[in-house]
Amino acid sequence: MRPSRRAPDAMRPVSLERAVTRHAEGSCLVKFGDTHVLVTASLEEKVPAWMRGTGKGWVTAEYGMLPRATHERTRREAAAGKQSGRTLEIQRLIGRSLRAVVDPIALGEKQIVIDCDVLQADGGTRTASITGAFVALHDCVEWMRARNIVPAQAKVLRDHVAAVSCGLYSGKAVLDLDYAEDSDAEADANFVLTGRGGIVEIQGTAEDEPFSEAQFAELLVLAKKGIGELVEIQKKALGL
Repeated sequence: MRPSRRAPDAMRPVSLERAVTRHAEGSCLVKFGDTHVLVTASLEEKVPAWMRGTGKGWVTAEYGMLPRATHERTRREAAAGKQSGRTLEIQRLIGRSLRAVVDPIALGEKQIVIDCDVLQADGGTRTASITGAFVALHDCVEWMRARNIVPAQAKVLRDHVAAVSCGLYSGKAVLDLDYAEDSDAEADANFVLTGRGGIVEIQGTAEDEPFSEAQFAELLVLAKKGIGELVEIQKKALGL
């Protein structure tokens, strides 16, 4: 039995609330159960130096956890003077995930910066961030379209992208791990897939004994189911 008493293939309650901040071109408050992340998308009229003159746009991300997002206060990374390796890894993952569905030529020579701030953590902060970031990115692009910053017919976003965790808990493959499961799982993996089922990235780790190819296949089946549900939630939130 899972600590949450969910079925093995059941997601936590998921919500995507748009336009939650006044100033950002796109924003989303994403909730995967008790994991809550505020995502904003900001347009910048400049791209990294190495992209200047290419006519292509860029999407990048930053990620952080508020001090009391967890059970005990975590020191701000700004106070420590540097970002942790975990933070850098997660924000790079978010950026790669979004760029996988963006047409950089259609975007034009502009940069969109995605900020993911974890308000409350209960497992799956990176997967929630990616799922909510797509919604914020979509609204940023539509904000640009409404102001003729990108052409009306330009298809900047080629597909949806979402992410979910799966793992082996008490010997069973389960979907969307919360903290209680993640901290005690025999194996866990994060799956990033597109709306059409394309694989963007998979991060998988055995915590004790190696897991088999057959077990990995079980996790992939669960991930496809979960991400299919997440994409439908994205579409409903966006009115698509």
